[in-house]
Amino acid sequence: MVPISILDLSPIIAGATAADALHNTLDLAQHAEKWGFRRFWLAEHHNIPGIASAATSVVIGYVAGGTRTIRVGSGGIMLPNHSPLVIAEQFGTLASLYPGRIDLGLGRAPGTDSLTMRALRRDAATAADSFPRDVQELMYYFRPAEPGQKIRAVPGTGLDVPVWLLGSSDESALLAAQLGQAFCFAHFINEHGGAEVTRAYRARFCPSPDLPAPRSSVAIFAVCAETEDEARRLARSRDLFIVRLYTGRPAPYPSVEEAERYPYNAQELAIAQHAARRSVVGTPDQVRERLLAMAADYQADELVVVTITHDFKARLRSYELLAAAFELPGATAPEEMTP
Repeated sequence: MVPISILDLSPIIAGATAADALHNTLDLAQHAEKWGFRRFWLAEHHNIPGIASAATSVVIGYVAGGTRTIRVGSGGIMLPNHSPLVIAEQFGTLASLYPGRIDLGLGRAPGTDSLTMRALRRDAATAADSFPRDVQELMYYFRPAEPGQKIRAVPGTGLDVPVWLLGSSDESALLAAQLGQAFCFAHFINEHGGAEVTRAYRARFCPSPDLPAPRSSVAIFAVCAETEDEARRLARSRDLFIVRLYTGRPAPYPSVEEAERYPYNAQELAIAQHAARRSVVGTPDQVRERLLAMAADYQADELVVVTITHDFKARLRSYELLAAAFELPGATAPEEMTP
């Protein structure tokens, strides 16, 4: 089976708080570690009422401190929002505290709206141009110090912090290939052209001291349940969340009942249908078959799964079923699972 990992956004559900979301994130990470998932990544988003992982480095430290073996990292840090030196220091600190367990995934998107971008002091006009330079500067801070080097990341210098570039288009993929770094395609954001982008990354990969051969993954939204109907019912919460987000009305993740009652207009229905097309929803066998087919199409070394439901127990159950379907080493046998 293809190795499988988790990308978590610390979702805030309707009727709950950010503290609840962050506690659920740690609970999920502890279960993921027990079941045998390879990595547990956190995403950076800002000013979104339904996502609590804005201070991503802080949440990574919280999760790493509450687990023992699973790799923990960012999926990703939106580098144009930050100084490369600050991120090198943050992840150097994490790698010092949790050696051999920290990943640094980097994205070029803002993870927010244009008004919040300005509050973050992000210059949208120059961000795209500066991203390749910022990535190289950040990687430089992790190298062993050179004689006479005036600026160092302390901690950070000389530490092994694997870098992944993340993207939903070919720009970051080609940069990852050029720099000899790992690449993850965000299918849960854009379902078009990802296989071609990832294959191009692998074909153009230039070996580096960090990575002798290409390493790629694909991040996919998925929901598992005992029946297809139940999985599709659970996924309706995300449909409404996406509709509200894309139409400028972000809110916490709604319940299934609220989503089922919601009167979609034609524009909103089209948005919901588009979100559904980039999702994998069904029984464990159906989800496993689809994910493995996508891994083959993408020539991906690893799958990264995003699962969000209003009910946290349903989210845990979805990952538990997925772990069993992929025969992860700590997965519970289906006959031993509790409903």
